[in-house]
Amino acid sequence: MNIPKEVKQIADRLSETGYQVYLVGGCLRDLLLEREPKDWDIATDAKPEEVQKLFKDSVYENNFGTVGVKTDSENPTLKIVEVTTLRKEGKYTDKRHPDSVSFAKNIEEDLARRDFTVNAIAFNLTSSKDLRFSDDRNIVDPFGGKKDLKDRTIRAVGDPEKRFEEDALRLMRAVRFAAQLNFAIEPKTAAAIKNKDGLLEFVSKERTRDEFCKLLMTGKAAEGVRKMLELGLLKIVIPELVEGVGVEQNKHHVYDVFEHNLRSLEYAVEKNHPLDARLSALLHDVGKPKSRRWQNDPAGPKAYQGKKGDWTFYGHQVVGEKMVLKIMDRLRFSKELTEKVALLVREHMFVYDPEAVTLKGVRRILNRVGQENIDDLIRLREADRIGSGVPKAQPYRLRYLQAMIEKVKKDPVGPKMLKINGEDVMKILKTEPGPKIGAVLAVLLEEVLDNPKLNEKKKLEARVKALGKLSEKELAAMRAKAQKAAAQAQERIDEEVKKKYFVR
Repeated sequence: MNIPKEVKQIADRLSETGYQVYLVGGCLRDLLLEREPKDWDIATDAKPEEVQKLFKDSVYENNFGTVGVKTDSENPTLKIVEVTTLRKEGKYTDKRHPDSVSFAKNIEEDLARRDFTVNAIAFNLTSSKDLRFSDDRNIVDPFGGKKDLKDRTIRAVGDPEKRFEEDALRLMRAVRFAAQLNFAIEPKTAAAIKNKDGLLEFVSKERTRDEFCKLLMTGKAAEGVRKMLELGLLKIVIPELVEGVGVEQNKHHVYDVFEHNLRSLEYAVEKNHPLDARLSALLHDVGKPKSRRWQNDPAGPKAYQGKKGDWTFYGHQVVGEKMVLKIMDRLRFSKELTEKVALLVREHMFVYDPEAVTLKGVRRILNRVGQENIDDLIRLREADRIGSGVPKAQPYRLRYLQAMIEKVKKDPVGPKMLKINGEDVMKILKTEPGPKIGAVLAVLLEEVLDNPKLNEKKKLEARVKALGKLSEKELAAMRAKAQKAAAQAQERIDEEVKKKYFVR
């Protein structure tokens, strides 16, 4: 593995001026593992102001001695190389940031403040012309990080409980690194995480969210979430998921609710789906524990006599949607991402039986979900199926639905696809903006969803004139009647499919 020329040039400049220079942190860890680093970090005994004198095109906007040196690299990971002065840290009163930072005398003092041994290794760039990572003469490793890399182990530097008391986010970072690197957490470190799990409450929701998202984007995300459960962290971050542990499902499910959610996440990871798809896969059945009933008994499992397989979860997607909104709001996710994941959770139980689904029904699905989300919804249903223990992600029925979706994608499925708009309606009716305009458009959309052939401008103009003679109350009643009929039709379809395929 080669050190990029941009990093060498910075190191050479510092070294020629008489300063010590080391490659440290995650970039060195990744290099030793023969992985491509995502960023580059240099440690030096040069003070921040001295670094800035040597590198005019640099930024220093923190209290931790880190100067960002800008380069001309086209590689985004090398556009800014962080150069940090060797430092020691004071107490962590807030369990997240040091109260004070002072400069260290040597690299060993700097490495002693770091979180895990695999991140507490340094490579000496000061005077070495031989940059072979296999040469231990270039390596500074006071805590056995290279051995832990070889043994695939995450171990805290020094006393693990002290490390976690200093910075409680390290509790989650340990799990994330284990998932990211496919390592095991050393027993003493794992025991300390269990003992100190409550410290995570001191970490801001934004930082917790970011660390959780990094975990979800690893190749072992499901194992990471499982490890969070084992170590007591999941009950703090997303306790709603823990409610699914041991919750038996109906006879078409192999796993309990929690394991089913994890298996669905595994599929999303395997297919390299983005964050929104991974979140929706993990959370899609979060509402099941609260909506579980024995057979058709609304009061609960009164008829339960040791039997298995007849649990129902009617409406769990609606319950799940509300829970997802609360979970993601609590963790300070963006409004856009929150609304999308909640939408996918709410709609993931869509019907796709060929005998029940019509083109009219497919248009209504597209209207509810939006064409921009329909592919994500299909992917979620695939993850849901695989998470249930079935062998095929896409049975014939789901492929049939996709073919129908392609067939109706050009049909009007939303107000913007009508061949007439609000301005046209106002012009025809010779009226000002008001509730009546929205009501007319809503009625037109309901009628066109039923029959796309009506979506011609002349036909719509004629229909507007007819509707314009009605009062707002009559229009509202027409709109409500059409929507109710559509909802009842969908309910009949849902019930028939549930009976035939035991869809709960």
